[in-house]
Amino acid sequence: HPALPPDLAARAVRRGGRRLRQRRAVQRTAGWLLAVVLAVFLVWVGVEQPWATEPAQVTPPLEGW
Repeated sequence: HPALPPDLAARAVRRGGRRLRQRRAVQRTAGWLLAVVLAVFLVWVGVEQPWATEPAQVTPPLEGW
């Protein structure tokens, strides 16, 4: 077997910790971004009410009165 560097375990622990912190930061950022997108969507839905139909722009003719 080839000889391993004596500090291999310590380097692996540092690298693993760095990856773990990076993964947590990415997950935290993604969570905040999702919350902001959801809040913006809910405000838009409350203001625009996309399910409501627009009022008619033309009135029907009043013939036969």
